[in-house]
Amino acid sequence: MNILKPIASFLAVFALLWASSCSSSNEKSTTNQAEEAAEETQTIPSDKTILFFGNSLTAGYGIEKDDAFPGLIQQRLDSLGLDYRVINGGLSGETTAGGLNRLDWFLEDEPYIFVLELGGNDGLRGIELSETKSNLEKIIDKVRTKYPSTKIILAGMQIPPNMGPEYTNEFQTIYPELAKEKNITLIPFLLEGVAGDPELNLPDGIHPTEEGHQIVFETVWPFIEKEI
Repeated sequence: MNILKPIASFLAVFALLWASSCSSSNEKSTTNQAEEAAEETQTIPSDKTILFFGNSLTAGYGIEKDDAFPGLIQQRLDSLGLDYRVINGGLSGETTAGGLNRLDWFLEDEPYIFVLELGGNDGLRGIELSETKSNLEKIIDKVRTKYPSTKIILAGMQIPPNMGPEYTNEFQTIYPELAKEKNITLIPFLLEGVAGDPELNLPDGIHPTEEGHQIVFETVWPFIEKEI
């Protein structure tokens, strides 16, 4: 599994991620997005919800929300006649600290499955690895404390080596270490087969196209299927 090639093109476009993911011109405020998604969970009846909680990758930056991988999960569930409601709790530019701060909005109702996809923006900004891991741990603990029966899935992330090999390698180990420590399910790498491929990413080089999200969906679905 080698996501660090082609490195030159990957790094050239990677700097655009922060600007594009943090842009507010076409995005709602964090509070409004959180309220809106939380209202979805409260107003649409369903015995079981699957909450995807993440950043622009989960939100489906640059494409229609229904074409992002959480929307594709909903379509697969519907096609199988399974009564689950998928909630897309993705927010562009989100860090683990931001996710921790807005988590309560999404925990008004108990999720049957909680998929945590955060940390990529931390890595891009060079945030202390101990802080990233601590925030992820606190999110997991908060979900588990409030809803002990909720099944938690952690989506692993990797970053290119622009922060240096030591930081890059240590960042990558956060996810398997945390999954083992917390005894939760790990998706080894959310963007497996997609990262670094210009054919599967938008012009910014980091956010998947519709075709890219189809591959992400195929990566994620077996982990969801196993839990339902």
